[in-house]
Amino acid sequence: MFDFDNWQEIWSSVKKHKLRTLLTAFGVFWGILMLVLLLGAGKGLQNGVYQMFSSAARNSIYIWPEITRTPYKGLAPGRKITFDNGDYQAIQHKVPDIQYLAPGLNPNGKINMVYRQKSMAFTLKGVHPDLQHIKTMAFPKGRFLNILDLQQERKVAVIGERIREVFFPRQDPIGQFINIQGVPFRVVGCFTTEESASHKEDAETVFVPLYTLQHTFDYKDNISLFTVCPRPNVPAEKVEAAIRSLMAARHTIQPQDTEAMGSFNSEKEFNKYVSLFAGIRLFIWIVGAGTIVAGIIGVSNIMLIIVKERTREIGVRKALGATPASIISLIIMESVVITSAAGYVGLITGMGIIAGVRNFLDSSGFKSEFFKDPQIDLQVALTAVIILVVTGALAGLVPAGNAARINPIEALKTE
Repeated sequence: MFDFDNWQEIWSSVKKHKLRTLLTAFGVFWGILMLVLLLGAGKGLQNGVYQMFSSAARNSIYIWPEITRTPYKGLAPGRKITFDNGDYQAIQHKVPDIQYLAPGLNPNGKINMVYRQKSMAFTLKGVHPDLQHIKTMAFPKGRFLNILDLQQERKVAVIGERIREVFFPRQDPIGQFINIQGVPFRVVGCFTTEESASHKEDAETVFVPLYTLQHTFDYKDNISLFTVCPRPNVPAEKVEAAIRSLMAARHTIQPQDTEAMGSFNSEKEFNKYVSLFAGIRLFIWIVGAGTIVAGIIGVSNIMLIIVKERTREIGVRKALGATPASIISLIIMESVVITSAAGYVGLITGMGIIAGVRNFLDSSGFKSEFFKDPQIDLQVALTAVIILVVTGALAGLVPAGNAARINPIEALKTE
């Protein structure tokens, strides 16, 4: 490995056949480049899709009432199901595997809100304090709603960043009052969310305590949906089934009438994408490996030609006492050098292209729900380097074996 004469011979061989070496190396370069680009694009696609789940805990569950589709116990289909505070208490006491339970009330349409001479319609939601543990939010100013706000039905509000920009562009909103349908609410916090499908809606949302919204604006005890997070290591599907079964019993719903309640299980949907991207990565590695193997075969064929061209030289070496091991190491070293150098250039080029695309997306402000931050993991890069060294050695193995079996006497007769 550290024999200077061997390195001189390798350099001499490469320099003597520049075009042939370049064309041979290009196959390996292209294979690694394609693998890196495909993996980087796959990672960007994965990051983009996973971003859709960043707005809340990945094991969160959402359940809301719909309309019955089948008759049951003398009741006709087409009944509008309505959740209420009694359902909330029942879930609290009868479904033990819940860590956080946040009932919510979402009035239809946007509600007109006023601050001094400014007026605009925004989304109003009545929520439970547990929502802050399920939904991903940051608070640059103030706080979220707490349990006392809920129990005492305080008229307090937490506003999204768009509302802050409209009503309080140059002042601290904390402690200020906004008028919601003639009722003043004191602002106790401002929240922001990460870029996701719901980011724009969140920015134009005002959160107030659930009971305050119900009783101030005469929504009785109505609840629009339950947002739930199971305890650690408890499958979300188990908790979802328990809640649906409990609500079916309380509202006299036929157990098989799945359309009487709507639901979204983040954990179930997220696991689908995890399996999908595992399959995509496997496919990318298969395609990339196939391309690399094609390049390696090219290297192996060229090394066979090199061995044949140097038959007389190898014979002289063996006649002068060179061992088969030294002959094999020389050929394998040359093969490894060609594949490693070409592969390394392909790896660096691919990573450079990925970095360029990422910088372009960041600088241009491009936003997509399905593509974000393409990148190559260090582990992937190291794996690619190891593959290059191993495949380079394998490419030179057959030619090296042929070289080691050359008979010195017959080789000296070769022209």
